[in-house]
Amino acid sequence: MTYWLAVVHRDHVRRGVDQGIVQVNHGSKAGVAKMSPGDGLVYYSPKDAYPEGAPLRAFTAIGLIADGDPWQAAPMMMRGDGEVRPWRRRVEYLEGVAEVPIQPLLPVLELTRDTPNWGWLMRRGLLELSAADFAVIATEMGADTLIP
Repeated sequence: MTYWLAVVHRDHVRRGVDQGIVQVNHGSKAGVAKMSPGDGLVYYSPKDAYPEGAPLRAFTAIGLIADGDPWQAAPMMMRGDGEVRPWRRRVEYLEGVAEVPIQPLLPVLELTRDTPNWGWLMRRGLLELSAADFAVIATEMGADTLIP
């Protein structure tokens, strides 16, 4: 089992949760192709909306990658980018979880505690998390049932 941290603005996270899908790094295949059924997924949202949203800096959704392979969605128009066909995977999101600010967890998480400029890490868009970090975040969000 692998644990993933996807960096996506909250408005896009909510759309993904509503549709039961994950899409990362502007719909690139590489990110979703790394994921496997049963992997844990948590979203970190730097802002509440794209592109000019207010700072949020919180974990905003959590779930498990569902069975099935990645697929390419129907063409859609993107602001200024023309038409794109993003790659997606199915996700079983846990409902009723709390959004959790990252700030109190910075000294606790292996990902951030020894990294003075942790924001640069997040620019990658998709990062692998340790099982311990996923467990801390899941517990804080009220998603203890996702901890093996």
